[in-house]
Amino acid sequence: MMRRAWIVARRELMGFFDTPTAYVLAVAFLGLALYMSFRSLYAMGVASLRPFFDLLPWLFVVFVPAVAMKALAEERRSGTLDWLVAQPLSEAEIVIGKFIGNWSFVLITLAGTLPMALGVLFTSEADGGIMVAQYLGGGLLAAQMIAIGLWASSITRNQITAFIVGAAISFSLILIGTPIVQIGLPRWLGSVANQLSVMGHFQNVARGVVDLRDILYFVSTCGLFLILTVASLGRDRLSHTRAEYKRLRTGTGVIVAGVLMLNLLGGYIRGRVDLTADNLFTLSDGSREILGNLDDIVNLKLFVSDELPQEIQLTLRDVRDLAADLRGASNGQLITEELNPDADEDAANEASSLGIFPIEFNVLRDDELQVRRGYFGLAVTYADEQEVIPVIDRTDDLEFRLVSAIRNMTTLRQPTVAFATGFGAKDATQFGAFRQGISDRYRVSTVNLEPTEGTPVINRDSVDILVVAAPTTPMSGAAVAAIDGYVSAGGAAFLVMERHEINPQAPISTPITTGLEGLLADRGVEATGELVFDAASSERISLGRQGIFNVIRAYPYWPIAFTGSEHSTIRDLGNLTFGWASPFTFSEDDPTVQPLWTTTEAGGVRPAGASIDPSMELSPTEDELGIFTMAVAIDPAEAEDAPESAGGRIVAVGDADFLEDRFVQANPQNLVFAANALDWLSQDEALIGIRSKNRTPPTLAFASDFGRNALKWGSLIGVPVAFVLFGIVRIGGRTSRAERRWGEA
Repeated sequence: MMRRAWIVARRELMGFFDTPTAYVLAVAFLGLALYMSFRSLYAMGVASLRPFFDLLPWLFVVFVPAVAMKALAEERRSGTLDWLVAQPLSEAEIVIGKFIGNWSFVLITLAGTLPMALGVLFTSEADGGIMVAQYLGGGLLAAQMIAIGLWASSITRNQITAFIVGAAISFSLILIGTPIVQIGLPRWLGSVANQLSVMGHFQNVARGVVDLRDILYFVSTCGLFLILTVASLGRDRLSHTRAEYKRLRTGTGVIVAGVLMLNLLGGYIRGRVDLTADNLFTLSDGSREILGNLDDIVNLKLFVSDELPQEIQLTLRDVRDLAADLRGASNGQLITEELNPDADEDAANEASSLGIFPIEFNVLRDDELQVRRGYFGLAVTYADEQEVIPVIDRTDDLEFRLVSAIRNMTTLRQPTVAFATGFGAKDATQFGAFRQGISDRYRVSTVNLEPTEGTPVINRDSVDILVVAAPTTPMSGAAVAAIDGYVSAGGAAFLVMERHEINPQAPISTPITTGLEGLLADRGVEATGELVFDAASSERISLGRQGIFNVIRAYPYWPIAFTGSEHSTIRDLGNLTFGWASPFTFSEDDPTVQPLWTTTEAGGVRPAGASIDPSMELSPTEDELGIFTMAVAIDPAEAEDAPESAGGRIVAVGDADFLEDRFVQANPQNLVFAANALDWLSQDEALIGIRSKNRTPPTLAFASDFGRNALKWGSLIGVPVAFVLFGIVRIGGRTSRAERRWGEA
């Protein structure tokens, strides 16, 4: 059967490449898709193909029905369908062959976007696994729409009618999942429409997760329309009065009902493959370790109303999947329960006592927007302790929030993080978001390094991690000796150094000597005190209004940093943002020092006291550019033949601004790195792999304008031109070959 179907598929595919219309369709699709994608890709500056794949369903609504419209309609109009059916081919073989041929053409056209994908992948730290999933989702979506287009083409002799019917059905399957439609549907109908909509299933695959429920949706709907197409062809050769025709109609109806029920009930099927490079949607090893070591019962209660907006159904599915994964990893020690406070008064009272209250949302009823209320929160309880999330508004950090809450509830002792005071150093209150982020995991205190009497003392029994944050005056020898003695005795230190005082009015930077330079030098790290810039990767800032325009430009002294090694503190992270940072230098042969955050190859330094005016153009020479390190980790235990008393760990960062609230709000990964650093310093790394799960795409940075333009114009112009040239050669060659054959005859 498949051999004959492959013959039909080859004939169909070659037919596309022998007609100019197919090349026009392919070039139009690629030109529009690539233009819109690069416009968003470069404007956002992120290494992700989401702009293209968010647009893809809407492009396919027009492109795929246009490809499939002639598959059977033209055969029927020209009479060749009767000839084809008269061959030793079944209707199923014809339909399968037509499907493979049309689908192959769409996939070949979609492959025209691969140069863009490969360019983004090779010039950044983009996640290749997500790209694979996105193209898999695109292939499944193309298969579904080809099947719809074939069925539309099988019921008419007119290609335009086939196009309209195919596009209308495809568009409807997309539209019923959008909020603008969902808000006006009754709850039961909205739920059905959401299960049958393309968008939720496609978006889930496009984020990097191949879920069995989504595969089931695409395969079943594709199979349904192919079966309908076979039935449409079979109907033509059967008399409407014969029993075979009645069985065909009954069987088709049963299959349609079965596919609908399969998709409506398919939400209860679990099973997925996480293709993301960092397993962003898979339970972390740290979670399994923490949950597997529970020695008492912990309860997780999810409060969910039946009537919730359909646009959060994917979030709800993620929450349910995560709860099931957590329960499975706990060896029965985590009890999960889902409650509906709308239907259970006791559940409503319990939710209220926990601080979980209904949220309000709009629905369209009786031609007007009405307000509805529903619950969507959860609580983790253990003994007399509880952790409550009143409203689940995101799931990207939910695993960490839940597991860390369980860890904190079931752990007797909290480590102590002590902020050093004196010499102008900042305390925890000046890093509000950072303090709040670590307060559930660490006890925060202070230690005075500038006492009025005696010498400073740092007690290892009461201080697990010492934080020295941005002293503005040189620390005394006694203070440095106290820090050195604490670290040498096995203590851990987080040195957040600020080597420049910024004067925005001048605007210039004034050099600062902290007194910590000698302590680092003794451990093989030199803090040079220069000012780092990055000409290829930096934050954009507003220069204010210039006439009627608000001017925004890249500010090289706020570099967007990239990971410099495989160190655990930066595991799964993408980029950090620094402000007026200073570099560190060290020997690459020193195993005790690891670079954490670096510039791109277009990084450079300016001497302390340089101008920091954002309006001034940097004009570095090629000799000045290179990779500069802005944060390091020091672990004396990594040295060869290191004694047990080699000393404690240090993380040193050449900038303190990165932890201020304005930087943390702009780039939450700053906060994640700082928390990871504390966990590594305390030698308790179970939470790092959970916290570091970062679903934010990395920054797209180019070392030169040539690379940036080569990727854009090579894809935007080169790929369509390649299709055009191939078409000219093939069609022109076909014509010349035919003329030669006629001449020989």
